[in-house]
Amino acid sequence: MFFSFSKASPLFGLDIGSSAIKVVQLKEKKTGYSLEKFGIKSLAPEMIVDGTVMDASSVGGILKELLSEQKIKLKDVAISISGHSVIVKKISLPAMTEDELEESIKWEAEQYIPFDINDVNIDFHILGTSDGQDGQPQMNVLLVAAKKDKLNEYTALVADAGLTPRVVDVDAFAIENMYGVNYGVQETEVVALVNIGASVMNINILKNTMSSFTRDISIGGNRYTETIQKELNLGYQDAEQAKRVENPEGVNPEALSAVINTVNTEVAGEITRSIDYFKTTTMQENIDKVVLCGGAARSKGLVALLSERLGVPVELANPFNQIEIDPKLFNVEQIQEMAPQAAVGVGLAIRKMGDR
Repeated sequence: MFFSFSKASPLFGLDIGSSAIKVVQLKEKKTGYSLEKFGIKSLAPEMIVDGTVMDASSVGGILKELLSEQKIKLKDVAISISGHSVIVKKISLPAMTEDELEESIKWEAEQYIPFDINDVNIDFHILGTSDGQDGQPQMNVLLVAAKKDKLNEYTALVADAGLTPRVVDVDAFAIENMYGVNYGVQETEVVALVNIGASVMNINILKNTMSSFTRDISIGGNRYTETIQKELNLGYQDAEQAKRVENPEGVNPEALSAVINTVNTEVAGEITRSIDYFKTTTMQENIDKVVLCGGAARSKGLVALLSERLGVPVELANPFNQIEIDPKLFNVEQIQEMAPQAAVGVGLAIRKMGDR
Protein backbone atom coordinates (compact mmCIF):
# COMPACT_ATOMS: atom_id res chain seq x y z
CA MET A 1 0.00 0.00 0.00
CA PHE A 2 -0.61 2.68 -1.11
CA PHE A 3 0.10 5.49 -3.57
CA SER A 4 2.19 3.89 -6.32
CA PHE A 5 3.35 5.64 -9.47
CA SER A 6 3.91 3.07 -12.27
CA LYS A 7 7.21 1.86 -13.71
CA ALA A 8 8.91 -1.24 -12.30
CA SER A 9 12.41 -0.54 -11.00
CA PRO A 10 14.54 -1.08 -7.91
CA LEU A 11 13.62 1.14 -4.96
CA PHE A 12 15.29 2.16 -1.73
CA GLY A 13 13.51 3.21 1.44
CA LEU A 14 13.62 6.84 2.60
CA ASP A 15 12.13 7.62 6.02
CA ILE A 16 11.94 11.38 6.62
CA GLY A 17 11.15 11.72 10.30
CA SER A 18 10.88 14.74 12.58
CA SER A 19 14.27 14.12 14.19
CA ALA A 20 16.25 12.26 11.52
CA ILE A 21 16.36 11.03 7.93
CA LYS A 22 16.98 7.33 7.43
CA VAL A 23 17.89 5.51 4.19
CA VAL A 24 17.76 1.74 3.68
CA GLN A 25 18.63 -0.18 0.52
CA LEU A 26 18.12 -3.94 0.40
CA LYS A 27 18.94 -6.61 -2.14
CA GLU A 28 16.42 -9.41 -2.61
CA LYS A 29 17.93 -12.89 -2.85
CA LYS A 30 16.49 -16.39 -3.10
CA THR A 31 17.03 -16.82 0.63
CA GLY A 32 15.62 -13.42 1.63
CA TYR A 33 17.21 -9.98 1.81
CA SER A 34 20.66 -8.56 2.40
CA LEU A 35 21.54 -5.04 3.51
CA GLU A 36 23.27 -2.92 0.88
CA LYS A 37 23.02 0.64 2.28
CA PHE A 38 21.98 2.07 5.63
CA GLY A 39 22.42 5.54 7.06
CA ILE A 40 20.89 8.00 9.52
CA LYS A 41 21.37 11.75 9.70
CA SER A 42 19.88 13.91 12.45
CA LEU A 43 17.70 16.97 11.87
CA ALA A 44 17.57 20.07 14.05
CA PRO A 45 14.31 20.21 16.08
CA GLU A 46 12.80 23.14 14.16
CA MET A 47 13.28 21.71 10.65
CA ILE A 48 10.23 19.40 10.70
CA VAL A 49 7.53 20.13 13.28
CA ASP A 50 4.60 17.72 13.76
CA GLY A 51 5.26 16.25 10.32
CA THR A 52 5.29 19.63 8.55
CA VAL A 53 8.51 20.61 6.77
CA MET A 54 9.39 24.06 8.10
CA ASP A 55 12.79 24.42 6.44
CA ALA A 56 12.77 22.57 3.13
CA SER A 57 16.14 23.95 2.07
CA SER A 58 17.98 22.68 5.16
CA VAL A 59 16.20 19.31 5.16
CA GLY A 60 16.94 18.91 1.45
CA GLY A 61 20.60 19.72 2.02
CA ILE A 62 20.89 17.11 4.77
CA LEU A 63 19.14 14.55 2.56
CA LYS A 64 21.62 15.19 -0.25
CA GLU A 65 24.52 14.82 2.19
CA LEU A 66 23.15 11.48 3.40
CA LEU A 67 22.69 10.16 -0.14
CA SER A 68 26.25 11.21 -0.97
CA GLU A 69 27.73 9.69 2.19
CA GLN A 70 25.98 6.37 1.58
CA LYS A 71 26.86 6.44 -2.14
CA ILE A 72 23.27 5.67 -3.14
CA LYS A 73 22.97 5.55 -6.92
CA LEU A 74 19.30 4.56 -7.18
CA LYS A 75 16.93 7.40 -8.04
CA ASP A 76 13.57 5.67 -7.45
CA VAL A 77 12.45 5.77 -3.86
CA ALA A 78 9.67 4.68 -1.51
CA ILE A 79 8.68 7.23 1.14
CA SER A 80 5.97 7.31 3.80
CA ILE A 81 3.80 9.73 5.74
CA SER A 82 1.77 9.64 8.97
CA GLY A 83 -0.06 11.91 11.38
CA HIS A 84 -3.25 13.94 11.20
CA SER A 85 -2.98 14.47 7.43
CA VAL A 86 -3.47 10.73 6.87
CA ILE A 87 -6.76 8.91 7.47
CA VAL A 88 -6.92 5.09 7.57
CA LYS A 89 -10.32 3.46 8.01
CA LYS A 90 -11.63 -0.07 7.68
CA ILE A 91 -15.05 0.12 6.01
CA SER A 92 -17.68 -2.32 4.72
CA LEU A 93 -19.31 -1.86 1.32
CA PRO A 94 -21.69 -3.87 -0.87
CA ALA A 95 -19.73 -6.49 -2.81
CA MET A 96 -18.48 -5.25 -6.19
CA THR A 97 -15.58 -5.77 -8.54
CA GLU A 98 -12.31 -3.94 -8.02
CA ASP A 99 -12.98 -1.90 -11.18
CA GLU A 100 -16.39 -0.86 -9.84
CA LEU A 101 -14.83 0.08 -6.51
CA GLU A 102 -12.16 2.10 -8.33
CA GLU A 103 -14.92 4.15 -9.96
CA SER A 104 -17.02 4.64 -6.82
CA ILE A 105 -14.37 4.92 -4.07
CA LYS A 106 -14.28 8.73 -4.12
CA TRP A 107 -18.03 8.94 -3.49
CA GLU A 108 -17.88 6.17 -0.88
CA ALA A 109 -14.96 7.85 0.89
CA GLU A 110 -16.68 11.22 1.33
CA GLN A 111 -18.68 10.05 4.34
CA TYR A 112 -15.55 8.80 6.14
CA ILE A 113 -13.01 11.54 5.39
CA PRO A 114 -13.05 14.73 7.51
CA PHE A 115 -11.37 16.73 4.73
CA ASP A 116 -12.69 18.11 1.45
CA ILE A 117 -12.58 15.08 -0.83
CA ASN A 118 -10.91 17.20 -3.53
CA ASP A 119 -8.03 17.95 -1.17
CA VAL A 120 -6.99 14.32 -0.67
CA ASN A 121 -5.48 11.44 -2.59
CA ILE A 122 -7.36 8.19 -2.01
CA ASP A 123 -6.31 4.56 -2.27
CA PHE A 124 -7.78 1.31 -0.99
CA HIS A 125 -7.02 -2.33 -0.33
CA ILE A 126 -9.69 -5.05 -0.42
CA LEU A 127 -9.34 -7.20 2.71
CA GLY A 128 -11.97 -9.82 1.86
CA THR A 129 -15.70 -10.46 1.79
CA SER A 130 -18.29 -11.45 4.38
CA ASP A 131 -22.05 -11.66 4.83
CA GLY A 132 -23.74 -8.48 6.03
CA GLN A 133 -26.53 -8.29 8.60
CA ASP A 134 -29.08 -8.49 5.79
CA GLY A 135 -27.45 -11.65 4.45
CA GLN A 136 -26.08 -9.84 1.40
CA PRO A 137 -22.37 -10.20 0.60
CA GLN A 138 -20.16 -7.31 1.71
CA MET A 139 -16.55 -6.45 1.07
CA ASN A 140 -14.19 -5.22 3.76
CA VAL A 141 -12.00 -2.42 2.47
CA LEU A 142 -9.05 -0.58 3.98
CA LEU A 143 -9.46 3.05 2.92
CA VAL A 144 -6.48 5.40 2.97
CA ALA A 145 -6.66 9.14 2.33
CA ALA A 146 -3.77 11.60 2.49
CA LYS A 147 -3.98 15.35 2.13
CA LYS A 148 -2.55 16.48 -1.19
CA ASP A 149 -0.60 19.35 0.35
CA LYS A 150 1.23 16.91 2.65
CA LEU A 151 1.99 14.55 -0.23
CA ASN A 152 3.16 17.44 -2.41
CA GLU A 153 5.37 18.75 0.40
CA TYR A 154 7.25 15.48 0.75
CA THR A 155 7.38 14.52 -2.93
CA ALA A 156 8.74 17.99 -3.80
CA LEU A 157 11.41 17.64 -1.11
CA VAL A 158 12.46 14.28 -2.52
CA ALA A 159 12.37 15.52 -6.13
CA ASP A 160 14.60 18.49 -5.24
CA ALA A 161 17.19 15.96 -4.07
CA GLY A 162 17.18 14.40 -7.55
CA LEU A 163 15.02 11.42 -6.58
CA THR A 164 11.76 10.10 -8.02
CA PRO A 165 9.11 9.09 -5.46
CA ARG A 166 7.60 5.92 -6.94
CA VAL A 167 5.74 4.75 -3.81
CA VAL A 168 4.20 6.71 -0.97
CA ASP A 169 3.29 4.42 1.91
CA VAL A 170 1.92 4.99 5.41
CA ASP A 171 4.29 4.52 8.37
CA ALA A 172 2.03 1.97 10.08
CA PHE A 173 1.96 -0.25 6.98
CA ALA A 174 5.71 0.09 6.42
CA ILE A 175 6.13 -1.30 9.95
CA GLU A 176 3.77 -4.15 9.04
CA ASN A 177 5.96 -4.98 6.01
CA MET A 178 9.06 -4.96 8.22
CA TYR A 179 7.44 -7.26 10.75
CA GLY A 180 6.17 -9.70 8.11
CA VAL A 181 9.61 -10.17 6.55
CA ASN A 182 11.50 -10.44 9.83
CA TYR A 183 9.08 -12.37 12.02
CA GLY A 184 6.28 -13.71 9.83
CA VAL A 185 2.62 -13.03 10.62
CA GLN A 186 0.88 -16.05 12.13
CA GLU A 187 -2.72 -16.82 11.13
CA THR A 188 -3.98 -16.97 14.73
CA GLU A 189 -1.74 -14.25 16.16
CA VAL A 190 -3.03 -10.86 17.29
CA VAL A 191 -0.07 -8.50 17.58
CA ALA A 192 0.16 -4.77 18.20
CA LEU A 193 2.95 -3.07 16.26
CA VAL A 194 3.88 0.24 17.90
CA ASN A 195 6.29 2.66 16.24
CA ILE A 196 7.34 5.49 18.56
CA GLY A 197 8.89 8.22 16.46
CA ALA A 198 10.02 11.68 17.53
CA SER A 199 6.63 13.39 17.23
CA VAL A 200 4.13 10.68 16.23
CA MET A 201 3.40 7.19 17.56
CA ASN A 202 1.83 4.74 15.07
CA ILE A 203 -0.20 1.77 16.30
CA ASN A 204 -1.15 -1.02 13.91
CA ILE A 205 -2.90 -4.13 15.28
CA LEU A 206 -2.76 -7.24 13.10
CA LYS A 207 -5.47 -9.87 13.34
CA ASN A 208 -5.89 -12.85 10.99
CA THR A 209 -2.66 -11.70 9.26
CA MET A 210 -4.21 -8.34 8.29
CA SER A 211 -4.31 -4.83 9.68
CA SER A 212 -7.43 -4.57 11.83
CA PHE A 213 -6.86 -1.27 13.65
CA THR A 214 -4.57 1.72 13.10
CA ARG A 215 -4.09 4.93 15.02
CA ASP A 216 -1.59 7.79 14.96
CA ILE A 217 -1.01 9.64 18.26
CA SER A 218 0.86 12.94 18.60
CA ILE A 219 3.35 11.82 21.22
CA GLY A 220 6.85 10.44 20.86
CA GLY A 221 10.50 10.90 21.70
CA ASN A 222 10.21 14.69 21.72
CA ARG A 223 7.98 14.44 24.79
CA TYR A 224 10.88 12.93 26.73
CA THR A 225 13.24 15.71 25.61
CA GLU A 226 10.77 18.50 26.34
CA THR A 227 9.92 17.14 29.78
CA ILE A 228 13.58 16.68 30.71
CA GLN A 229 14.28 20.26 29.59
CA LYS A 230 11.42 21.61 31.70
CA GLU A 231 11.83 19.53 34.84
CA LEU A 232 15.65 19.46 35.01
CA ASN A 233 16.26 22.93 33.53
CA LEU A 234 18.48 21.69 30.70
CA GLY A 235 19.03 22.98 27.18
CA TYR A 236 17.81 20.95 24.19
CA GLN A 237 21.12 19.26 23.38
CA ASP A 238 21.77 18.37 27.03
CA ALA A 239 18.23 16.97 27.36
CA GLU A 240 18.71 14.86 24.22
CA GLN A 241 21.99 13.57 25.63
CA ALA A 242 20.41 12.85 29.00
CA LYS A 243 17.65 10.65 27.57
CA ARG A 244 20.04 8.63 25.40
CA VAL A 245 23.11 8.13 27.61
CA GLU A 246 23.39 5.94 30.69
CA ASN A 247 24.27 8.11 33.74
CA PRO A 248 24.82 11.41 31.86
CA GLU A 249 27.35 13.75 33.45
CA GLY A 250 25.97 16.59 35.55
CA VAL A 251 22.44 15.18 35.79
CA ASN A 252 20.86 13.84 38.95
CA PRO A 253 20.13 10.17 38.09
CA GLU A 254 17.14 9.86 40.42
CA ALA A 255 15.52 13.02 39.06
CA LEU A 256 16.15 11.93 35.48
CA SER A 257 14.71 8.47 36.15
CA ALA A 258 11.59 10.03 37.68
CA VAL A 259 11.05 12.24 34.60
CA ILE A 260 11.52 9.33 32.18
CA ASN A 261 9.12 7.19 34.22
CA THR A 262 6.51 9.97 34.05
CA VAL A 263 6.67 10.10 30.26
CA ASN A 264 6.81 6.29 30.03
CA THR A 265 3.53 6.23 31.97
CA GLU A 266 1.98 8.70 29.54
CA VAL A 267 3.14 6.74 26.47
CA ALA A 268 2.06 3.41 27.98
CA GLY A 269 -1.32 4.94 28.82
CA GLU A 270 -1.92 5.97 25.20
CA ILE A 271 -0.97 2.49 23.94
CA THR A 272 -3.16 0.80 26.55
CA ARG A 273 -6.18 2.99 25.73
CA SER A 274 -5.80 2.25 22.02
CA ILE A 275 -5.60 -1.49 22.61
CA ASP A 276 -8.60 -1.35 24.97
CA TYR A 277 -10.57 0.52 22.29
CA PHE A 278 -9.61 -2.11 19.72
CA LYS A 279 -10.77 -4.89 22.04
CA THR A 280 -14.09 -3.15 22.71
CA THR A 281 -14.92 -2.38 19.09
CA THR A 282 -13.87 -5.77 17.69
CA MET A 283 -14.99 -8.00 20.58
CA GLN A 284 -11.40 -9.24 20.68
CA GLU A 285 -10.65 -10.50 24.19
CA ASN A 286 -6.89 -10.27 24.11
CA ILE A 287 -3.75 -9.68 22.10
CA ASP A 288 -0.78 -12.01 22.04
CA LYS A 289 2.09 -9.53 22.15
CA VAL A 290 3.25 -5.98 21.55
CA VAL A 291 6.25 -5.18 19.37
CA LEU A 292 7.91 -1.77 19.80
CA CYS A 293 10.12 0.07 17.34
CA GLY A 294 11.15 3.65 16.62
CA GLY A 295 13.84 5.73 18.30
CA ALA A 296 11.91 6.21 21.57
CA ALA A 297 11.15 2.49 21.94
CA ARG A 298 14.43 2.09 23.84
CA SER A 299 13.32 4.46 26.63
CA LYS A 300 14.53 2.95 29.89
CA GLY A 301 11.79 0.98 31.64
CA LEU A 302 9.16 1.36 28.90
CA VAL A 303 9.10 -2.30 27.80
CA ALA A 304 8.72 -3.55 31.38
CA LEU A 305 6.06 -0.97 32.28
CA LEU A 306 4.00 -1.70 29.18
CA SER A 307 4.21 -5.46 29.70
CA GLU A 308 3.06 -5.04 33.30
CA ARG A 309 0.17 -2.77 32.24
CA LEU A 310 -1.08 -5.06 29.48
CA GLY A 311 -0.20 -8.44 30.95
CA VAL A 312 1.31 -9.63 27.64
CA PRO A 313 4.86 -9.99 26.28
CA VAL A 314 6.37 -6.75 24.96
CA GLU A 315 9.54 -6.82 22.89
CA LEU A 316 11.75 -4.52 20.86
CA ALA A 317 11.64 -5.19 17.13
CA ASN A 318 14.81 -5.92 15.22
CA PRO A 319 14.19 -4.75 11.64
CA PHE A 320 17.29 -6.71 10.56
CA ASN A 321 16.26 -9.96 12.26
CA GLN A 322 16.09 -11.89 8.97
CA ILE A 323 18.20 -9.55 6.85
CA GLU A 324 21.75 -10.61 6.06
CA ILE A 325 24.38 -8.07 7.16
CA ASP A 326 27.92 -8.45 5.82
CA PRO A 327 30.35 -7.67 8.69
CA LYS A 328 32.93 -6.63 6.08
CA LEU A 329 30.64 -3.84 4.91
CA PHE A 330 28.93 -2.79 8.13
CA ASN A 331 29.66 -2.45 11.83
CA VAL A 332 27.09 -5.03 12.94
CA GLU A 333 27.10 -3.89 16.57
CA GLN A 334 26.44 -0.29 15.52
CA ILE A 335 23.69 -1.39 13.12
CA GLN A 336 21.94 -3.30 15.92
CA GLU A 337 22.20 -0.29 18.22
CA MET A 338 20.41 1.89 15.64
CA ALA A 339 18.00 -0.86 14.55
CA PRO A 340 14.78 0.43 16.22
CA GLN A 341 15.08 3.65 14.19
CA ALA A 342 15.36 1.67 10.95
CA ALA A 343 11.96 -0.05 11.11
CA VAL A 344 10.06 2.25 8.73
CA GLY A 345 13.00 2.47 6.33
CA VAL A 346 13.32 -1.33 6.14
CA GLY A 347 9.57 -1.65 5.54
CA LEU A 348 9.82 0.85 2.69
CA ALA A 349 12.90 -0.80 1.18
CA ILE A 350 10.91 -4.03 0.87
CA ARG A 351 8.30 -2.31 -1.32
CA LYS A 352 8.11 -3.07 -5.01
CA MET A 353 6.45 -1.17 -7.79
CA GLY A 354 2.84 -2.09 -8.34
CA ASP A 355 2.28 -4.13 -5.16
CA ARG A 356 -0.68 -3.29 -2.91
